[in-house]
Parts: sequence; C-alpha cells; structure tokens
Amino acid sequence: MAASCPLPVTPDLPTLRAKLHGLLRFLREALPISNAHTVDFYTESVWEQLVDLPPETVLAVLRRSAAEAEAQPSAARPLAEAQGGSDSTDFPKVFCETSQKLVSVEAFALAAKCYSVQNLGICTPLEQLLVALRGNKKQRTGKNVKPDEFMNLKKSHEVQAMSELISSVADYYGVKQIIDLGSGKGYLSSFLSLKYGLKVYGIDSSNTNTHGAEERNRKLKKHWRVYHRRSKLDVGALALQTAKERKLQDEIECNAYAEGVGNSSTANQEKMSTSDFLPDFSGSVISNIRKQMENLHVHSHREENLYFENAFSVRDLLPINAIESTSSQTPKRKMLETNKERRKVTSKSNESNVYSPLTSFITADSELHDIIKDLEDCLMVGLHTCGDLAPNTLRIFASKSEIKGVCSVGCCYHLLSEEFENPHKECTQEKWGFPMCRSLKEGRWCCGRNARMSACLALERVAVGQGLPTESLFYRAVLQDIIKDCYGITKCDRHVGKLYSKSSSFLDYVRKSLKKLGLDESKLPEKVIMDYYEKYKPRMNELEAFNMLKVVLAPCIETLILLDRLCYLKEQEDIAWSALVKLFDPVKSPRCYALIALKKPQ
Repeated sequence: MAASCPLPVTPDLPTLRAKLHGLLRFLREALPISNAHTVDFYTESVWEQLVDLPPETVLAVLRRSAAEAEAQPSAARPLAEAQGGSDSTDFPKVFCETSQKLVSVEAFALAAKCYSVQNLGICTPLEQLLVALRGNKKQRTGKNVKPDEFMNLKKSHEVQAMSELISSVADYYGVKQIIDLGSGKGYLSSFLSLKYGLKVYGIDSSNTNTHGAEERNRKLKKHWRVYHRRSKLDVGALALQTAKERKLQDEIECNAYAEGVGNSSTANQEKMSTSDFLPDFSGSVISNIRKQMENLHVHSHREENLYFENAFSVRDLLPINAIESTSSQTPKRKMLETNKERRKVTSKSNESNVYSPLTSFITADSELHDIIKDLEDCLMVGLHTCGDLAPNTLRIFASKSEIKGVCSVGCCYHLLSEEFENPHKECTQEKWGFPMCRSLKEGRWCCGRNARMSACLALERVAVGQGLPTESLFYRAVLQDIIKDCYGITKCDRHVGKLYSKSSSFLDYVRKSLKKLGLDESKLPEKVIMDYYEKYKPRMNELEAFNMLKVVLAPCIETLILLDRLCYLKEQEDIAWSALVKLFDPVKSPRCYALIALKKPQ
C-alpha cells in the first residue's frame, strides 16, 4: 500500500454475528408487518390479523417517538451497547405469544431504533476513515469542479461524497484505475476522471445509458477544454501585459541611469553591479503571476495541478528575456523541438486520465479481462447498484486478484434474488443476491419481496415531513376490494401505475384503473364505486398507521441486508480491512451506506 497509516478498527466477525442474531430474533416476529402488501390491506383484513391496538394509539405513539428521537438522537444507543454482544434483549413484550399480533407500539419503536445501523454500533465514521486514508498528506481536493452545474442536487451530493472517498482509497492503495459498475449516465465516472485524474471504466448493461454517458462525457470534456483554454489565455495575457509594463519601466530606469552617469564619478560607475541593469524578476512580475495563478485555483498541491502542470509552466508565463537558457549556444530550432516533444508527452499523460463507457451485463462470474483489455490493479466501485449487482460487485472483488479495493452503495433491495424465497421451485441459479454470509445461509433465512420493498422506505424523509402518500395508497387498496368483489379477481399481473396523480377524484381514479386493467368499467355504476369509498374512508387511519409501522421497521430490514454483506466480506481470508460507512445525508439520499474493503498487499 502507498500509505502506512493504520485504518480504523472495525467490529470483527464474531461481534457482527452476535449483533446479527439479536436482529434476527426481533425480525422473526416483526417480518409479517413488512411482508404485508398495502394493496391487499382491506381485502385480507391486514390490520385485524397483525395489530391488536386501535390505529389512533399507534399513530400517537409513533409520532411521540419520532419527536423524542429528534430531540435525543442517541437515546437508543445505550440499549445497543448494553447488549454487550449478546443476542438477547430486555425489551418489553412486543408481540403476543399466541396471536403474534403487535401489542406494544412503544417496545416496537424502541426495538426498531436499537437495531438500526446507526444504533447497532457497526458503522465506521466517514471522517475518521478519511483522516486515516490521507495519513500525513494534505486533503486531496482535485480540480475546482462544480458538479451541481451538470447534475441535480441529490446526485451532486452523492457524487462529491463518494468520489472524495474513492480518490482517498485510490491514493492509499496506490492505484489509478477505477471500474464503475452500473455506471448509468456516467456522473460518478466522469467526475472521478475530470476532478481527480483517474482512469475510469464505466460499465452498464444498458446501451442507452452507455451512449448517453458518452455524449454527456463529450460535452463535459468540451466544457473543460474551453474553461482551461480561457484560464491559460488569462494567465498568458497577464504575462504579456506585465512584460510590456516591465519593458517600459526598464526604459525609464535606463534613462534615469544615463542621466546619473554624467553626474557620477568613474569610481562610482565601477562599483555599480550588472544586477542594477536587469529587471527585478523576483519582484512584482513573479508575484503578480503567482497571484493570478492562485486566483485560477492553481495551488502548489499536486492534485490541483492535474491540468495546469501539464499545460504550462512558470517559464511559459515569464517574458522571453526573464530566464536565460542553460546554454547560450542552444539553437532556437532545437528549443522548439524540445517544447514540441514536451507537449507530446503532456498530451499522452492527459490521455491516461479518461473515462471510457462500456456496455456489458455483469454477473458474479464475469471475466473482466474480456471487457477491459488493459485491466490493471484497480478499485471497483458502484453508486446505487441495483438489485443483485451490489452483492455481485462484492463477489467479483473477492475473486479477482487485480481488484484491490471496493466501495459499493446498493439500492433496489426489492430486486434482489433470494435463495430461500421459493424453496420448492426448481432453479439453476447458483449465486443469489441474498443471503451472502455463511450464518444466514445455514439458517436458510428469507426476507420476502414485500419486506425488501419496505426496506426502501425512507424513515428520515418521513421524519422531516416528507410523508407517505396515504391517499394514493388508500385509493389503491379500495380499488383492490372492488376488483375482488365485482370482477372475482384476487390476483392481477397487470399494474395500475401512477394514475393517482392523473385523476381528479376517487371515481375518476377507479374508472381509469379499470380501463388500464382491461376490465369493463361500464358494469359499475357511480353509486357502487362511491359506496366502497364511503365504506372504507373511516378506516383510512388504519392504513396510515400500518404504513408508519412499516416505515419504522424499514431500517431493520436494510440493516439485515447490509450486515449480511459485511459479514460476507469479513469471511474472506485475503481481505485485510472492511467496514460499513454512512456516506450520504439520508434525507438527500436514503440509501446512504457504503461497504468498503481492501485486500491484503501482496
């Protein structure tokens, strides 16, 4: 490795397994809430089956709990620490032992908070990691790139945070090549290449994304060429202007000197040194140029000279007579040839810092040498890699010797394949998205698609007022009861989609939905439709309360998935260090956790 500073201590495998067992104990009872689908909320009497409390009580407790959490964000942490690695808790009874219904919302909210990633004590602080990666080196800031000019605020936040971490890991391990899996539109890849000078291969399964990334990258490069050309012209113009001013000043000094010669003695003339005739290039000229360079964000740090140190040197900025050639006999033609060769080398060095979008469908068994011909020691990264691509990223990292480190932020948990979800269904698939670690595989653990779907819910956003779309969910649940009663359909493969925002009323919503589902809407009079609405409207708060329970439980499902992946990394013998890091602001970017790992140096 390029740096010797020790990385932060992270929880070992036995500690993580103990925390995992405590989480599983809670989820065995709580998962039915996550696995209940809101579409079937009224048709299958979900509230009566799973909750033994009035909805008003549930909503009041959860709102109070959210307010207390905002006032005291670390309130649940002592409970997690009090476990001391044990898989048992002292929580009050959450569910009834006989009916399995929820009987204590307070205990439910407390347990869910305790088993979230932040309170379970399995995260490594980002700042602590960055300090360790940089060691005694100054912070690498790269070029003055403003990503919010090219992407929305959410993506800008993600790309800036992740690229800073990736560049620090790359410096720490001494690698220059990055493989960005699921690169999409190329935001992260382009930023790593332009700002930090890394050679990036962005691989995406979609040709449309690859072509879009190529076009976007072309425009970005054009922008930067114009930007740096202007910067260079600005500095060059300053040097030319300063040289003219200096020449004028020299003439004045020479005239003053000539006048002084006539009035001075021969002895005084002999004492006068040659330096008195020459311009003071250590003074105003150099300082003015230096100030202008600083204004253009050209600092002495290597990382901020990525463009400028290759484009021109201080020699290029000074007046022609400012610096003498090392040999006065050097022909002008030879000097021109030397400068030409230097520019060629500069051009070649700039070519190495490029972003190359590629199209390929990546699996755990993908051969990278078939995709990237000049594969070398590199890092593998992924920003919000969808479904199975996140676990496959970790598997590829573990199996390929060229990949020295990984930084993976997953998303779309509902698209993960689960090995034990359909145990009686024959399948030839060998590598699954979940579970990955030995402990969960041995226990044949399964979340279920609805639970994985609920893991995508954003508790932090709900907490700051970005609430759930209760009315649209209510419309869909009532529609399902209409379809069941009036058309005899209990399961439908077709989806209604986002018709709620296009509907003026519940009646309009039902009409449009039936038409989209291919059902005869004319057989249902307006009165029948509105009778269903009036029947369930008083019970809308049940659906709201139940969805809040799912939101509160969502972080625990995500914790299970992330713990599974972290344990998998800890199980690999050639991995020297691995950690889970909170990389983003969860309000801006709910899927905010990154799995980071480095291999042992060979």
